Parts: sequence; structure tokens; C-alpha cells
Amino acid sequence: MSEVITPSLPMPPEGGQFDARRRPQRGRVRLRTLLAIRWVAVVGQAASLLFVDLVLGYPIPLGPAILVVAALAVATLVPQLRHKSSARLSDRQSALYFAFDMVQLTALLALTGGLHNPFSLLLLAPVTVSAAALSYRSTLSLTALAITCINILALFHLPLPWPMAQFDLPPVFVFGLAIALGLAAVFISVYVFKVAEESRRVADALMAVQSALDREQRISSVGALAAAAAHELGSPLGTISLIAKELTRDLPADSPYRPDAELLLSQADRCRHILAEIAARPEQSSKDHFHVLPAPLLVEVAAEPFLRPSVALRIEAHPGEGEQDPPVMPRRPEIMHGLGNLLQNAIEFAKEEVRVAIAWTRQELSVTITDDGVGFPPDLLDRLGDPYISAALGRYGGKLVGRGGVSSSGRQNARRATKRREGDHMGLGIFIAQNLLERSGGTVQFSNNDFGGAEVKVIWPRSALTGEAA
Repeated sequence: MSEVITPSLPMPPEGGQFDARRRPQRGRVRLRTLLAIRWVAVVGQAASLLFVDLVLGYPIPLGPAILVVAALAVATLVPQLRHKSSARLSDRQSALYFAFDMVQLTALLALTGGLHNPFSLLLLAPVTVSAAALSYRSTLSLTALAITCINILALFHLPLPWPMAQFDLPPVFVFGLAIALGLAAVFISVYVFKVAEESRRVADALMAVQSALDREQRISSVGALAAAAAHELGSPLGTISLIAKELTRDLPADSPYRPDAELLLSQADRCRHILAEIAARPEQSSKDHFHVLPAPLLVEVAAEPFLRPSVALRIEAHPGEGEQDPPVMPRRPEIMHGLGNLLQNAIEFAKEEVRVAIAWTRQELSVTITDDGVGFPPDLLDRLGDPYISAALGRYGGKLVGRGGVSSSGRQNARRATKRREGDHMGLGIFIAQNLLERSGGTVQFSNNDFGGAEVKVIWPRSALTGEAA
């Protein structure tokens, strides 16, 4: 069984588009958290100095060291008194706070042995926090400052407090330790920043998924409300129309009330016409009125807003052995928006035709969307489903670079498609579709077909769809 649907007029997508460039600003460190960590540092540094001097009896320049700790205490107390503890610091402000902490710790280490002091490892703490919370520029600056402080401590420092004779390490060991700490600062900053950036991207993309789901749910709710209102208001409007007709019929032609009765009748008829239009409007109510639809019809409904006159949509049904009627699918926002996103992508990049093959058995249902475009770039197939893939490696761009021999019309279509997608982050739409469909119990597979076009296959267990439909 096959069906060819050729649209008569193109329909724009419903609602607005996601702006993937609206990313949460980084570097928003809470002042309360920073000050709490600083007070812990003040207490820890002062306690360590007093313990080494008074309990262990090691020689230590206690006066200058206490002054350095006092400088940190003052630098912590002043912002605590001047600003609200709930305030958030900008990226630049946070970087300046961390830079001061690093310089203060360097001064304290210079008085207590330099790199000979085991606590010199604490110089890596501000770099780690910056890589996790601040921008790349701030992290790079703090990493450079950390390397500078490490080199200074390797060259200029007082002896390490020690109970016996002066404790000296071989210069080659100190040099190696400085190199190790410098490399550790670079490695930690790059590694932590990359991991944190990936987490931020996934969090942003998941927010876009939730926004898409909320939008679909609002549209579904508004459509159901419109259908219910049209149904409920039909009876009282029918009564009003009936009474208005009787008044118009019974009143004499010269009665002063007859024009009012005729006006009431015409307005009641107009209201009934408006409600009939609302109830029949497919994008708001009639489609949303049904909670389950046959799989081919659901695919047709999901693709309808994105159809173009130049691209034919072919829906084919492939029942399994012993199966006849196509299974019904729940018309949930996750499924509608996820399939709609994949169908929109296929229709946008297709040359002449998009084929949707719906196959089902007693165990599972699959929907395979195939277009006759240039397909996914081979080097991006393994990354499809990841958010924020660079727009420079879009489907057409990657394919054109990977293969020559594309016709001039294909290149023009590629340029138009690339222009339409300018400013988008490649992969966010697919990420949203994949996550929404997986929420409904399905799995999504991406590949290129034998003719070079893209192919996306979505598979649901029949039990998952039956549970949702129930």
C-alpha cells in the first residue's frame, strides 16, 4: 500500500524558532560561595602557621606571614560588607578575585619554602575553578598567571621551615617540579574547561528540548480548549438562533423590535460560523482532538506544516506477517515534534521526493524517513545527535566538500539551504528530535541510503506505544 501526497501550497513552520545562540552567560559565580571559601582559606592558613611555629617549633617568619594572611582576610571582609552576599560576580570580577587569591598564596609560599612547601599544589585550585566556571579567556589568563607564580617560587623563596639544618632540594628536582606544576595547570585548565563546556552545551540543548516540548503541549492544550469551547457553545447558540428566528417570524414588519431581532439572528449565525471554523481548523483543534491516530496519518499530520510544492511526500506501509491494519500511535507532543523535526529536515534538503516507510510487526513499529538529497556528511554521521555541531560542517557543506560532481542546481539548493540555516547550531534540531523520540520509548538511527540521500529510522516497541495510547 502506498500513498503519494503532493502539497498545493507551502506552509511555514508553526511558532518561532529556537535561537541556539542564546547561551547562559558564564562566570556568574555567587559572591557568598567565594567569600565562604576565602574564610576557610584564612582560617586554614593562620592555623597552619601557628601550628608550625608554636607546636612544632619550626623557624618561620611569623610576622610577615600573618600579614599576608591578614591581607586575604581584609580582601574578604571588604566585599562582604559592601555587597550583598547573594550578588553574582561577572566573569571579569571572578577572574580578578581568583588572581588575587593566587598572588596572595604565592606570597605566603615564598615566605615558607616556595615549591619545597607541599602546599604549593594549592596554586592549581584557582585554575581548576576558573576552568569549570569562567570563560576561556579568563581561564587562559589565570593559567598564565599560575605558571608565572610557579616560576617565581622556583627562583625566589625563603627556606622551608625545618627542625634541623636548612632543607635544600637539588635544583634539578625543583626545576622538574616547576615544569610538572606548570604542565598540570595547563592540563587541568584544558581538561576541566572542555568537560564543563560540554556539560553546559548539553544543559542548554536539554533546555531547548524542554522548551520544544512545552510549546507542543501548549499548542495541544489550546487546540483541545478551542474544540471543547466550540462544542459547548454550540447548544446555547442554537437556542439563541431558534428564539431569534421565532421573534423575527412573529414580529410584524413595521415593529420597532424587528431590526433588533434580525440583528440578533445574524450575529448568532456569525458566532456559529466562527465556532465551526475553529473546530475545523486542523492546526489548532481537529487534529489535537484525537489522542491516537493510525501511523500513516500521524506521519502525514506531522509533515503537513513543512510540505513544499517541489517535493513530494510518499508514505508507504509495510505490514509484517499476519498484520493488516496499521497500528495506532499516540498523538503526544514528543512524537509529533520529534517526527516533525526529522521530516522538516528531510523535506528541506530533498531534491524531489521524501519517502516514509512505515513497517510494523507484533513486537515493534519503525518509521524510516529517506530523502533524495546529498545526505549526511560521512565524517558527521557518528556525531549526529550531539548538540551544537559547527554550522560550517552542515549537511550540504560537508557533502560538497567531501564529493565533487554535484550539479549546479544541487549547489544552488545547497547555498539556499545553508543560507536558511545561517546562525543555527548544526545538530541542535536533531538533538531535540532524538531526545523527544527517546522520551516516547523509541530509538533513532542515522545513515545514508544507497543513493546518497539521508536516512533516519525510528523504532518503537509496540508495548511502549500501547502503554502511551492507553
